[in-house]
Amino acid sequence: MRITKEEVGAIATLARLKLTDTEQDELVAHFDKILTYVDKLDELDTDGVEPTAHAIEVSAPLREDRVTNQSETDALLANAPSRKTNFFRVPRIIE
Repeated sequence: MRITKEEVGAIATLARLKLTDTEQDELVAHFDKILTYVDKLDELDTDGVEPTAHAIEVSAPLREDRVTNQSETDALLANAPSRKTNFFRVPRIIE
């Protein structure tokens, strides 16, 4: 699989990068090496290998979902210039 200079230019445009011709040539070489390595990985026989997210077994400890820092409305609104029940009262800005 070979990447062309035009494809690198299109990628640079999408990324909003301005590349010189020299930089495009360098990126063509870098991308070509990456794609060659990926092609080599495709040669591996992975039949019967289970997909994994981690190389080792990782458990996800779960805890009960409960509120631990519940605030008190009166304390929160103590310094409010004006309030209406449990809410800040503000001047109307939309007519």
